[in-house]
Amino acid sequence: MAFVLSLLMALVLVSYGPGGSLGCYLSRRLMLDARENLRLLDRMNRLSPHSCLQDRKDFGLPQEMVEGDQLQKDQAFSVLYEMLQQTFNLFYTEHSSAAWDTTLLEQLRTGLQQQLEDLDTCRGPVMGEKDSELGKMDPIVTVKKYFQGIHDYLQEKEYSDCAWEIVRVEMMRALTSSTTLQKRLTKMGGDLNSP
Repeated sequence: MAFVLSLLMALVLVSYGPGGSLGCYLSRRLMLDARENLRLLDRMNRLSPHSCLQDRKDFGLPQEMVEGDQLQKDQAFSVLYEMLQQTFNLFYTEHSSAAWDTTLLEQLRTGLQQQLEDLDTCRGPVMGEKDSELGKMDPIVTVKKYFQGIHDYLQEKEYSDCAWEIVRVEMMRALTSSTTLQKRLTKMGGDLNSP
């Protein structure tokens, strides 16, 4: 019995880590979930991208912001969270349910939800008092405008199969960029509570 308690205590201490906050490290699982989500998006391909060339559009992915070094840790975290949240919202619409294989779509939704939950454990401690200013942060507004453009495009194209294919490819670009941002955050220290 004492061995089991010691083992449980050791697990709790390892979970807390040196920063003293439970789960506020960008975990290896988060990166694995990101790769799995990219793999699922790739498998969701139903049309040849060549058949949809006439529907191509540059959505203005804020790549320099996502992949560049201009964001502080709390801003980078907020951008990552917002990109995942907006991607989840995009694929959680009634229109997306009609466009994709439901099994793959549900797996993608679950994967995105898991990533958001993993990040959510850090959201409060990282954002702290700045959370109320979230709507005023330029990077977040830029991400929201980017996704609003995608929603507008889908509506304009009446949620056609080609429009969804173009958006699928765009989301692969966006999630690849968010993976780059995750790696950068990990290199910034992994512990999202440290400055």
